Amino acid sequence: MPRHTKIVATLGPASSDPEVLERMIRAGVDVVRLNFSHGKAQDHIDRATLVREAARRVGKPVAIMADLQGPKIRVGKFAEGKVMLEQGQPFVLDAGRAEPGDLGGVGLDYKELPRDVKPGDTLLLNDGLIVLVVDAVRGEQVHTVVKIGGELSNNKGINKQGGGLTAPALTAKDMEDIKTAMSFQCEYLAVSFPKNATDMEMARQLANVAGEPWRHKPGMIAKIERSEAIPVLDQILKASDGIMVARGDLAVEVGNAAVPALQKRMIRMAREMDKVTITATQMMESMIQNPVPTRAEVSDVANAVLDGTDAVMLSAETAAGKYPVETIEQMAAIALAAERAEDFQLDANFTNKKFARIDQSIAMGALFTAHHLGCKAILALTESGSTALWMSRYRIDVPIYGLTTQAKSERAMALYRNVRPILMGKFDDRDTALAAAERVLVDRGVLRPGDTYAITCGEPMGYPGGTNMLKVCRVG
Repeated sequence: MPRHTKIVATLGPASSDPEVLERMIRAGVDVVRLNFSHGKAQDHIDRATLVREAARRVGKPVAIMADLQGPKIRVGKFAEGKVMLEQGQPFVLDAGRAEPGDLGGVGLDYKELPRDVKPGDTLLLNDGLIVLVVDAVRGEQVHTVVKIGGELSNNKGINKQGGGLTAPALTAKDMEDIKTAMSFQCEYLAVSFPKNATDMEMARQLANVAGEPWRHKPGMIAKIERSEAIPVLDQILKASDGIMVARGDLAVEVGNAAVPALQKRMIRMAREMDKVTITATQMMESMIQNPVPTRAEVSDVANAVLDGTDAVMLSAETAAGKYPVETIEQMAAIALAAERAEDFQLDANFTNKKFARIDQSIAMGALFTAHHLGCKAILALTESGSTALWMSRYRIDVPIYGLTTQAKSERAMALYRNVRPILMGKFDDRDTALAAAERVLVDRGVLRPGDTYAITCGEPMGYPGGTNMLKVCRVG
């Protein structure tokens, strides 16, 4: 049984060697994440080239996701690099401070903080490990009392419990980074800290303008990490092509206990709206240092798979960890084991489902037919990848093969759950194209004589959104 759930791996010092990256792709990487919080523009351009070359050598389509940094809501630097805060002590966050910080206070990268908080607010630093309660706001200074102390070092992040920071999702740096990402035509652009649909619409517009010289439009991924995003999740989903369940910052704002239920809700909503989902943050965190995951991490990955996520994501595990290849291998094995335990109930998903488009109706018909006939595979001849995406929104034990003439569509489909993208030649004649598609799958050992399969295509050929035909075939 081929693995349905895709793996996103972050590139970094531990994985930028061509040989290591190639081994990671062979081990199961489907999407490579370039983290724009680190490095210069040329670094990302070079790494994108590295990914394309490694994928070509392996012979596997791999998508690139450019992940924007977003607003820097962080403390400044300390004279000694760090301080140890004790419970009950006063500590000042000073937007006007230029000199390095000390035990009494520190400067801010985020200058708007004094206008965003009031006495009684709770601030969480360093992913919630340090908790400060606002005592008073005086001009540019936020006077706080340490509620939970610990070591605070340079440039650690700040969250406000319950949300409410006004920082815009897109900074001037992000706007320049979008241009860089479009220069190598990333398949997906992840937007950090969007609060509403407008943030995503603005990012899409900037990306489309920057990608115009290459006629490239990336898929837009909204990183759900602000509490303000939860009440308007449906609107953000409509303005995006997918979401990332970014459990780190989200957990700090809404509380750790609320995240598992939110994860399930987000994945379910995204599938219902034909959007993709990536589940991220600390999935295999212990493997930064250890060659095997903890039992809790195994359960975490398996539960995300059973929730129906399209992809599970690795961050520091592959960017800076000691075992990047082994982490991929472990994650792939966990995902496969979880998928084998799934109970496929396709019929229930079709109850009360209505379709306004012919191509969507054909996609659903292919799923229903393949499931009940016991087809070996579903073949979707697709220009944009949309037909394969719609099929992948439903749990089915039949593998879906997205056959396209467009290299960018082939790579984009690498993120879709249960879709195996294949690049094939262009044919103007329908029967020739159908025969060629069958031959590709036979040559790959997927189909054998006597096997039945469902195939969809559009007639006339070569028009995005034109899928209007479903055929059930038997290999001769």
